[in-house]
Amino acid sequence: MRVATWNVNSVTARLPRLHEWLDLVAPDVLCLQETKCAAEAFPSDGLTERGYQVAAVGDGRWNGVAILSRVGLTEVAHGFAGQPGYAAQPDGDDPALLSAPPVVEARAVGADCGQLRVWSVYVPNGRTPESPHYAYKLDWLAALRAALTPELTGDRPFAVMGDFNVAPGDEDVWDPDAFVGATHVTPAEREELARLRAAGLTDVRPRAMKHDTPFTYWDYRAGMFPKNMGMRIDLVYANAAAAAAVRDAYVDRDARKGKGPSDHAPIVVDLDI
Repeated sequence: MRVATWNVNSVTARLPRLHEWLDLVAPDVLCLQETKCAAEAFPSDGLTERGYQVAAVGDGRWNGVAILSRVGLTEVAHGFAGQPGYAAQPDGDDPALLSAPPVVEARAVGADCGQLRVWSVYVPNGRTPESPHYAYKLDWLAALRAALTPELTGDRPFAVMGDFNVAPGDEDVWDPDAFVGATHVTPAEREELARLRAAGLTDVRPRAMKHDTPFTYWDYRAGMFPKNMGMRIDLVYANAAAAAAVRDAYVDRDARKGKGPSDHAPIVVDLDI
């Protein structure tokens, strides 16, 4: 079984590239993040023709996640139990808006795909350590761990993958000094990620290909991609059954090249399932 995860940064903007990539790489299961598409408007044409069923969660704003599967799609979960919402409105952190009811954003979808249980997640960015969005990010990661822990045990292969917006270690950013005081690398974020792994998950680290460090995200600005000034924030976490089945894992840098790419590259994992 071939599984993959990709923050496409708008599925509609990336649709021709997505179709081309599916034909080339042929994953059995693909998790998407930042689809920026309402669930009812998800562009399934071209996907169903390629044999994929689609489970999508989205409200048409900057979030949105989906699972594409050609090996079955059952037991779909739109979000997870206890998933926290964000109290401020999408316009920003105006104090006058913080008393509004929390909005549960479109950031998680789970499904059984053949023998594999998979979750596609788009962890909140956090913005800055001083922002209410940062506390929301930590709460979200803790709630994810609590919700998924019961699914990790047993012989059924399980994987949670997506854009975690956290670099697990200093080796996962191009220059640790460049991120001092910023999100994605703070001790609190990394500790929450470590707690998730400690619940029974293995970090399926992609093998290095062109570069020593398999980054997955490069900002559009200042030629950061050709300079390999990136981060590894897209992750595949697998339980013992899935981790034991991993044959290969790599970052498809070619998908980050060319005209109109996402700022993320896909991770592809081959499993003996």
